[in-house]
Amino acid sequence: MLPFSAVANSMAVIRAERADARELCCLEANLNSLILDFGARQKVGGVNLNFFIVQQFPVLPPKVFRESALPGLSYAELIMPRVLELTFTAWDLEPFVRDLSYDGDPFPWDEERRHRLKCELDAVFTHLYHLDRPDLEWILDAPYPSASFPGLKRNELKQFGEYRTQRYVLHAYDQMARGQMPNLEGV
Repeated sequence: MLPFSAVANSMAVIRAERADARELCCLEANLNSLILDFGARQKVGGVNLNFFIVQQFPVLPPKVFRESALPGLSYAELIMPRVLELTFTAWDLEPFVRDLSYDGDPFPWDEERRHRLKCELDAVFTHLYHLDRPDLEWILDAPYPSASFPGLKRNELKQFGEYRTQRYVLHAYDQMARGQMPNLEGV
C-alpha cells in the first residue's frame, strides 16, 4: 500500500479504482503472506517478477474473506485491524484508513508488535488456504534443498537465537485451530 506517487518500471503496481477498502486490506494481506510467498517462490526462477508470473500467484478471491473464521467473525474482520495497524504508520495513507472508518492517529512503528501482527496474519492465511499444521511446518522450514525461507531462518537464529517466525506462526495457527482469536501478545 502506498500513497499516490510515481514508481519505477520494475515495481509491479495494482491499481484498484473501484475496490472496496476492506477488500484491498484483504488483498494486501494476501499478497504479503508467507503462504503466497512460498507459492510464488515455486514459480519464480530469479529475482525479477514479470506480470505473466504474478498472474499465476494463488491469490484468493474476495468472497472467501466473508466466510466465517471464528464464531461471529469473518476472515476480513480478523485481517482488517491488523492490516490497518501495519499500514497506517504515517499520515500519507489517511484517505485509505478513512475509507475503513478509522479516524485515529497513525500507529507507532514497533518492530516487535509488527512482527506479531504479521505472524497472526500468516496463521489466518494458513487457515484460508486450508493447510494443516504439517503443511505449515514444512512451508516454514522445508528441509534442504527445498528450503523455503533460509534467509529468514538464518537471520532470526543469529538475532534471536531461535526461528521466531516459525514459533509465532505455529502458535497463532494452533490458537485458531482451537477456535481462539490469534493473539501473540506475551508469547
